[in-house]
Amino acid sequence: MKFLMTLTAAALAAVFSASPAFAALDGAKLYAEKTCVACHGPKGDKPLLPNYPKIAGQNAAYMVEQMKDIKSGARNNGQTAAMKGVMGLVNDEEIKALADYIAKLK
Repeated sequence: MKFLMTLTAAALAAVFSASPAFAALDGAKLYAEKTCVACHGPKGDKPLLPNYPKIAGQNAAYMVEQMKDIKSGARNNGQTAAMKGVMGLVNDEEIKALADYIAKLK
């Protein structure tokens, strides 16, 4: 019985660790794939246009709220039109991974 429980636990661990839903998201990869780099620059410090924000080092919690507000339409001013289409490409987990990555940029 103990062997069966150990085997079952090992099998479940293998399944869950290999599952994309349980894998940590790569913020750097998302930053490139979701087109953030196009407007904010490779390191978040050289925006495409002068009126786009430098986001490198920004507070992660603040970034999450701003991205979610833009996505939901709660924030709908200034530069949000440029971001609105991009925000349709990301889910909440990806938003969190992106915000964590951006916060670590110098």
